Amino acid sequence: MTPPTGPSTRGLQLLAIPAVVFLISFQGYYTQYLFNTSSFGTGPLTTLQTITFNILLLCVWYTYYKSCTVCPGRYPPLPPSTSPSPSTTSSRLPPPPNQRYCRKCTLPKPPRAHHCRHCGRCIPKMDHHCPWTGNCVSLQTFPYFLRFLTYANLALGTEAYLISLRARVLWSERHLPSYLGPSLGSLISLAVLGLLCGGTMLALGILWGTTVKGWVCNQTMIEGWEAERHEVLVERCRRSSGGERVEEVEFPYDIGFFENMSQAMGTRNVFKWLWPFAGGPTVGEDGKGTGWEWEENGFNPRKGMWPPLDPEKARRAAAGVGWPGRGVEREGWGQEWESPEEAKRAFEERQREDWERRKERGNRWKSGIVAELEEEDELYDVEYEGVESDYEEGMDGEPGWTNSDGDRLRDYGVDEDLEDEDIISIDADDDIPLGELLRRRKVVGTDGG
Repeated sequence: MTPPTGPSTRGLQLLAIPAVVFLISFQGYYTQYLFNTSSFGTGPLTTLQTITFNILLLCVWYTYYKSCTVCPGRYPPLPPSTSPSPSTTSSRLPPPPNQRYCRKCTLPKPPRAHHCRHCGRCIPKMDHHCPWTGNCVSLQTFPYFLRFLTYANLALGTEAYLISLRARVLWSERHLPSYLGPSLGSLISLAVLGLLCGGTMLALGILWGTTVKGWVCNQTMIEGWEAERHEVLVERCRRSSGGERVEEVEFPYDIGFFENMSQAMGTRNVFKWLWPFAGGPTVGEDGKGTGWEWEENGFNPRKGMWPPLDPEKARRAAAGVGWPGRGVEREGWGQEWESPEEAKRAFEERQREDWERRKERGNRWKSGIVAELEEEDELYDVEYEGVESDYEEGMDGEPGWTNSDGDRLRDYGVDEDLEDEDIISIDADDDIPLGELLRRRKVVGTDGG
């Protein structure tokens, strides 16, 4: 339900919010004016109908205003004490699993966060960038967006009911002379309102359904896109001659429908979930808690395995070697240690294994990363040989994967260039602070270690 956001549509997005305001005003107030001034055989609106309809309209206005104006979330810079340096790294635990880094924000990118190319920053638990609100649907704005859709559909349902009452009377009196019924202008207005109400109900009803599904399953639109991409890759690898070669990853954030819904709304009080004046969750200020850490269901063998690797990055991930990243077979990474000593021993063990692997290459050995990347390329060619794929070119003819609806990450507002850099690799090291690199690689050894 998110329209493309390429350059050709950016100008139209400037008219999106005025169009929504006009639509609410026209259907909300012209409907009442028409029903109270024209005779459709049912008389004007009753007091109860007027009060009910206008209360719903007030809820629509308020929740839409909040959806447009509430900050989608901002990750504050971490205090210096939480930013490791060469002199303090030895006394600190490794970073949380699946830690990423945004080069544009120059800040760590927690799980479920994405850099929005419209908002210009990383958004916590980004669902998508909605052009109709000019805002991101995210951790902080999701409750208001859901309430807006709920009250908009209730108001449209009420309007449809009022229109149907008058349409039914007109149909029952269709054999009467025309001068005994409403004017031609009133009939045209009623027909326009009926068509507009039906079309809007269809669009918002579908959007409300997908939003509620994501709410109950604790899955954003972006994560649904990632899940479909992963399923396609796994299925195609299974159909290949060599069998399955990609570790299947389960969606880890579905922790039960009640916990999912409570987490999204920021409260376990069900009476506040759809209360129009209730608030929502906010990002933690100290680098922990809401927006920084997410409970997982434990279906995967280790934490921090979501999102699954992009097929475009499979050359680095298939072999499970090279610089520490989020590979599917990287032993030790993406795990948690109870003490710095355990992390140090794990790091030294990986160093030893890397050195032995390099010695076995003999005359093929080259310095550093070049050799490892060559090994990954060779293993990738073997792993994915014969697997049909359309990852190199999407349905729109441009590089990149598209889902069954033809959507790419950029259609949800995500900066795809930065998503390609999420995986920890040496290619982007020049633009990342030294302290962040040390934290990424979990260097917890002492001086000279």
